[in-house]
Amino acid sequence: MSLSRRIGILAGGGSLPREVADAVAARGIPLHIVALDSEAEASFGPYPVTRVGWGEIGRMVRTFRQAGVTDLVIIGGVRRPDLGAIKPDFGFFSALATVARLVLAGGDDKVLRGVIAFLEGKGLKVVGPARVAPELIVGAGTLARHTADDAMISEARRGFAAIGALGAFDIGQAAVISNGCLEALEGAEGTDGLLQRVAAQRRAGGIPPGVTRGVLVKRVKPGQDERIDLPVIGPETVTRAVEAGLAGIVVEAGHVLAARRDELAIRADASGLVVAGLEVDRASAAKMLADAAERQRLRRSGGGLAGILLGRGPLAGITIIGRVAVPRRAVRDLRKGAAVIAAMEPHGGSRAVAVVRGHVLAVETGEGPLAAVERAAGHRQWGDSRVKWRAGVATLAGGRDTSPEVVAAAAAAGFAGIAVRLKRFSAGVAPDTVAAADAAGLFIAGLPEAGDENHA
Repeated sequence: MSLSRRIGILAGGGSLPREVADAVAARGIPLHIVALDSEAEASFGPYPVTRVGWGEIGRMVRTFRQAGVTDLVIIGGVRRPDLGAIKPDFGFFSALATVARLVLAGGDDKVLRGVIAFLEGKGLKVVGPARVAPELIVGAGTLARHTADDAMISEARRGFAAIGALGAFDIGQAAVISNGCLEALEGAEGTDGLLQRVAAQRRAGGIPPGVTRGVLVKRVKPGQDERIDLPVIGPETVTRAVEAGLAGIVVEAGHVLAARRDELAIRADASGLVVAGLEVDRASAAKMLADAAERQRLRRSGGGLAGILLGRGPLAGITIIGRVAVPRRAVRDLRKGAAVIAAMEPHGGSRAVAVVRGHVLAVETGEGPLAAVERAAGHRQWGDSRVKWRAGVATLAGGRDTSPEVVAAAAAAGFAGIAVRLKRFSAGVAPDTVAAADAAGLFIAGLPEAGDENHA
């Protein structure tokens, strides 16, 4: 290590910022922490720390420069802020163009890449936590006493494949697989929310307490910039997995962080839960992504759903059901929801996908369209509480999934409308649902199934 090297840590929530700081200090490297006031709750002990608000971009950059930082690590959990509530400094106003691009980016990957580009444009070299604290990365093998059997490894690989296939849509890094099927997929609620949802669904389904099955998997999304937002597991993940009745947690070896590793292992040992790292077959993953891209190309060239939405203008091929027109700003969300539903078909299907400004908030995987839309309502982004116009689309797999209750939930969530795939020989949208949408000011857009363009 160069004696001139100095590490900056931009700290969010959780224990990892302090753990990274301890690892850096143990190597004898000077460091300075800038902690986001609304996020960072860890005690940073003897280390120099400056606390800033979300709007103090200028102070944040200036602090790192004055500290002589050569490498910057961005670590810890954050929530997208309510832009109407922050207190900006001059640096924030000078970065307004960048902030606007981040707001409109539509998805975590684009936002995070934009953050990295902005900071590196200010002369700060962003590095991943693995570069400065490799001991926090989960390696191959078990992290606790219990080991994964062949059946669990098979389910984990199925989960890795599902996350990989959906990575192009910037959906979450976690999934639950049980009995060989995709039981739940992480949305904007995060891993803890995912596990709470699985626990609730299993209770509602009458699965007795004490029955364990299935595995939580976590991996990076294909093409993800691993300098920021690596998947994380910790002791709370173990507790939530046990409460959900899972048999294990399997993560991608070499690409996932373990917070409070010793406590994690103690909890896993006490509960009988498997916690392990497993390598992903990169060659198979690359082939799977290439196959998915080819399927999308064929849909576009074949004139099916993707072709209608992507190839012949923003509103071509869309049937307006009811009195409310589809605003052009909603077409990106409508398109993405339809594409996610199509991509989910090899993985058990989905009856509803909620997208707001290009950001996938929820993918239905068994709980029903109404529950999925209601779940998405709690995870709107970037100060939506202060936005006066409606944004976002709930895309449904078929007419049978529409109802006045789903319309009411979409309206309460502030969505602009609902998109429905209309299939030949199947029910369309019921009149009472159309009436409810008209009364709420929501559009309903009909999307023909692939090959059914003349039967919408």
